[in-house]
Formats: sequence, structure tokens, C-alpha cells
Amino acid sequence: MNLDTDRSRGIPIVRVKEARLIYPLLSEFSTTVVALIEGGERRVIIDMSTVGYVDSATIGCLMDLYRQAVAAGGALKLAGVQKRVETMLTMTGAQNFIEVHADEQSAVKSFGG
Repeated sequence: MNLDTDRSRGIPIVRVKEARLIYPLLSEFSTTVVALIEGGERRVIIDMSTVGYVDSATIGCLMDLYRQAVAAGGALKLAGVQKRVETMLTMTGAQNFIEVHADEQSAVKSFGG
């Protein structure tokens, strides 16, 4: 899987660099985000600006990561979500839980400070 982790104002940003985030790729993706949460990060942003398609397993994975972040006293937010992916988030109700921001900058700002 093609992804990297960077920081902006101390907030980790996991950048997914795949056109399709689907089931076979979720293990590495999930492991990366869980490691951040278990490592003490309380604010995590997932940049999905290159992702044009997600499957139902990905929605489930995002919801699971969101729940883990919240259970740890933190938050997980998405940035750069393309229209097709946003439609999937809306259809499944995931957008009622996971904050979606237009880009990384607005997601970082949403954490304040």
C-alpha cells in the first residue's frame, strides 16, 4: 500500500496515495493508524485526496478507527474526500460521526490552537 505519515502543527496526517482504498489494502492502512492511536496520538487526520473509490469494508474500517480514537480520548478526521467517497460516507451514515474537511489545512485548523 502506498501511504505516508507526516505532521502539521504536531498533528499526524496519514496520506493515502491510492486511487482505490479497498479491502486488500486495509490491513496496512489500519495498522498504521492504530499504531498512532496506541502510541498516544489523540488527534489524527487521514488525507484521502487521491482516493476516488472506497468499498464497504473501508467504511467499516474508518468507523472502527474513529471508535478507537474516540475511546482513547481523541478524534479522527478526514481531509480531501472526493465526491464519490463522500457519497459512500453519506449513504452509510459514517459522515454523522467522522468529520470531513475540504483539505488538510482546514482539518488541522479544526483542532484549534
